[in-house]
Amino acid sequence: MIRLSKRMVHALEAVVDIAYNAGPHPVQSRDITARQHIPQRYLEQVMQRLVHAGVLKGVRGPKGGYRLARERRRITVGEVARVVYELEAADDPITAAEGSQLAEQVVRPVWQELRQDLMSRLDTITIEDLCRQAHQLGIESDARRRADFTI
Repeated sequence: MIRLSKRMVHALEAVVDIAYNAGPHPVQSRDITARQHIPQRYLEQVMQRLVHAGVLKGVRGPKGGYRLARERRRITVGEVARVVYELEAADDPITAAEGSQLAEQVVRPVWQELRQDLMSRLDTITIEDLCRQAHQLGIESDARRRADFTI
């Protein structure tokens, strides 16, 4: 079975949290940590990688934090997954250089093909899709709660 790593779950939670809870100010990492119960050490490491990959934009200053670098309908789950795969590449047995002929020529190619199929599927799912699903499930958004619609 293909295993979903904690780092992958945390990265996706963080990006969706930013998209779902975005308001006029950037989303601060401490707020993401509090809402999603993500350890700070996981979060900061992956957030910087997501900034460098062009998924997020870091905003400095006292009200700084993170924003999406593009519209949420233009960011795919596959993009986030690739960033995390790069972080985890050193521990990936699929790309390891050592192994028998069976491992190199038969077993690993099967897993590589499965990974390509999975990535193709993840490239069809946007952050917008996940936000829409959260809304349909009635998950409260900080941005909607803070919005003041009084005249």
